[in-house]
Amino acid sequence: MDVRSGRNMLDTTHPPRMQRSRGTAMVAFHHARGATRLADLAMAGSAKVMLPRVPGDVPEVVLLNTSGGLTGGDRLSFQLQIGAGCRVLATTQTAERGYAALGVPAQVLVRASIGAGARLDWLPQETLLYQDAHLERRTEIDLATGAECLLAESLVLGRQAMGETLRSATLQDRRMIRRDGRPVWADSFYLDGGVLADGSAALLNGARALAVVCLVAQGAEDAVGPVRAVLGDGAVSGWDGRCIVRLCAPDGWPLRQQLAQVLRILTGRQLPRVWQGGGFP
Repeated sequence: MDVRSGRNMLDTTHPPRMQRSRGTAMVAFHHARGATRLADLAMAGSAKVMLPRVPGDVPEVVLLNTSGGLTGGDRLSFQLQIGAGCRVLATTQTAERGYAALGVPAQVLVRASIGAGARLDWLPQETLLYQDAHLERRTEIDLATGAECLLAESLVLGRQAMGETLRSATLQDRRMIRRDGRPVWADSFYLDGGVLADGSAALLNGARALAVVCLVAQGAEDAVGPVRAVLGDGAVSGWDGRCIVRLCAPDGWPLRQQLAQVLRILTGRQLPRVWQGGGFP
């Protein structure tokens, strides 16, 4: 009992106001003195940016959320600016976790602008949804003439090793890639309790982990053959400078194995260093 107000502290008709996480971060690169170099950096709240030392001439940007996960009412925003002629790889420090939310969803926004002749590989680690998670996420990538991008996002529905079976969660995930202001690829994914309960082949078909990979680049369709050659399962398509790969698996580990093979082909590089500490082969 709160003696000042006379109200029971466990009274659910007057729930306490919960503390919410807020974070924004921006990182920009330009091409100077023959190399891709940091041009600008800003961070606020729980959104942080790390720039680890890596071999080679492609900088790695590691984004992280210091709040430890996302719950109802949290707001997280990242912005990437890749100047003309640059190539940058961006990822996340670890899996993002969507925790139980009461009513109001957590919201995540990722925006990237890629200059003429530049390339961004946006390769975040997986999103792990917990029971009663409520998450809305939007990813927008704007390409200038001659720019390229590779996007890969993966999702794991509960932790199988902990005996979790996800029965109630909501995810609205929207992705858009534009070139010179015109859409070249749009993808929307919606998940709720009805989808989780339906085991039909038209929906998840029993899968607990899934991923989408999109390469937008001149000649991207030529990657279809090599990708199909390494996949025992998965859908691959390519046309007019696009290569799209969709993967599903019974759990996160077999999905990681498939995803690692695909990304090595599409990037021509090893996986980001932070991935190698997260169980990726």
